Amino acid sequence: MQHNIIDTQDVVIRFAGDSGDGMQLTGSLFANMSAVLGNGLSTFPDYPAEIRAPKGTVSGVSGYQVHIGSHKVSTPGDYCDMLVAMNPAALKANARWLGRTAMVLVNEDAFDAQGMEKAGFTTDDPFVELGIEDRTIIAAPITRLTQESLSDSGLDMPAILKCKNMFTLGMACYIYSRPLDYVYDYIESKFGKKHPEMVAPNKKVVTDGFNYAAAIQAIPNTYRVEPADLEKGRYRNITGNQAIAWGFIAAAEKAGIPLFCGSYPITPATSILEELALHKNLGVKTMQTEDEIAGICTAIGASFAGNLAVTTTSGPGLSLKSEALGLAVMTELPLVVVDVQRGGPCTGLPTKTEQSDLSEALYGRNGESPLVVMASSSPADCFDKAFLAAKIALEHMTPVVLLSEGFLGNGSEPWKIPSMAGYPQIKPRFAASGQSSFHPFERDSQTFAREWAFPGQKGYEHRVGGLEKTPRGVLSTDPDNHALMVRERAEKVARVAADLPALEVEGPQQGDLLVVGWGGTAGHIRTAAGMLRKEGIAVSTAHFSFINPLPPQTEEVFSRFSRIMVCELNSGQFAAWLRSCLPGHEYIQYNKVQGQTFLSAELADAIRKAL
Repeated sequence: MQHNIIDTQDVVIRFAGDSGDGMQLTGSLFANMSAVLGNGLSTFPDYPAEIRAPKGTVSGVSGYQVHIGSHKVSTPGDYCDMLVAMNPAALKANARWLGRTAMVLVNEDAFDAQGMEKAGFTTDDPFVELGIEDRTIIAAPITRLTQESLSDSGLDMPAILKCKNMFTLGMACYIYSRPLDYVYDYIESKFGKKHPEMVAPNKKVVTDGFNYAAAIQAIPNTYRVEPADLEKGRYRNITGNQAIAWGFIAAAEKAGIPLFCGSYPITPATSILEELALHKNLGVKTMQTEDEIAGICTAIGASFAGNLAVTTTSGPGLSLKSEALGLAVMTELPLVVVDVQRGGPCTGLPTKTEQSDLSEALYGRNGESPLVVMASSSPADCFDKAFLAAKIALEHMTPVVLLSEGFLGNGSEPWKIPSMAGYPQIKPRFAASGQSSFHPFERDSQTFAREWAFPGQKGYEHRVGGLEKTPRGVLSTDPDNHALMVRERAEKVARVAADLPALEVEGPQQGDLLVVGWGGTAGHIRTAAGMLRKEGIAVSTAHFSFINPLPPQTEEVFSRFSRIMVCELNSGQFAAWLRSCLPGHEYIQYNKVQGQTFLSAELADAIRKAL
């Protein structure tokens, strides 16, 4: 069979198997080596929701999708060009994501009668049963080949079987022209010091996987993806959760104050706390608390004491934090609450992505309790939004809810490491020394922010707490005073808009339809618009990172279009917010609530129909 090397601009690969098959590691290694090679990149880890789902069942399948390109990549891709399925359940769970000309690599050793039965197949040909027999099927005895590769390694059988993923990674590296140097370096760094006996076996098995793929006749083509023409600079692959942690560290440094994070572990936000805990050398203090309420309360206490205070959570935890979040509104202390959204309600879909916490962030407190709500739009953007959330909280003396999503928090993309000299200074609202008197709720005439005094400052003794007070800090139930303080707290949040960038429109600046979204839908909407522009269809889009308050000139932008199409991963929460803030426009909705991201193709179809 003639072997062809095909140059291609995009490749989407989905690695899938049981939770113990190492597919998350395999996918992340493939992604990281592609980042080192200079490819555009976007990833999407897809974890099972059950902690210990029965082995070999569809509910226990773990996946990792990687999209690499010779250009900037904005999404993990709609359908995959190759599916790696380590068992029948992985094939069954992911067959619907196969492209029309996709390749399917399966571990044929797992496709025995027991494996087929556990996966729910009713015939002895899973490819025909799934209707994918027309794809290029590569059935390799990966388990047996791994055992043969490591038969003289001295490892016991459980350790040998754990190396199946490295054999598979070697095959994938051959098919997509990835050199093995990065994998060798990873093996050295992971095992070199603590488990040196694992270095040689892992190097051997990944090399044998590469050579096996090169030797068999079942692979007609291999593919080459050239480096992307990215802006010059130093890049690294970064996840959204890691970027949020680093953004807070950078903000604390710019503000000249310590960083404190009080949090309770919750999927998919836990790794922010874990990342921050690694950086005590940078003055970061972390506290893993006994529950969500304690997490936010310790953060409020740290803020009262003069720290940049953050707490991290997901939707169920945000519900538990609601009373204390109202306390932060009433005390007017700077605080950033990160909500990495997942499918709800209640515990819902812990490992699946969604945008359904927006109404909770906007309204989920008792009383008139306004605060700033903003959202990240990509894994790399999480750094900038965390930095900016901290800046707003410290300079406007308000809690800020920063909305991320499971797709962003766990996903990754290349991030150009910035020069911090290009980031603005953060100027907290410290109470000026030498004041003849200090009244805690007297306000700046422009921002309406109060001043921030810490315990122990002589002459600045004051009370803050959950009860209403006068501007001088005296407890009060006077109706006129309460009305005044409610108005002023709302006005303070509204005036944050003066520091926000104006809403930008991509495409025609006026017309029949403006397509808008918020948060992590940015890449999918831009990709869909690009698909339509290639067809000669003019599409206008605008994306929101700031939700309360909305960016300046939003009303003026909307007035230039006949209809506003709102695309979001919920049942219409942002559309409802826009209707309440900016009535008088015709809003149409495109919603998806499946625990999955949008597909760019489905968005393009929806926009095409609307036009």
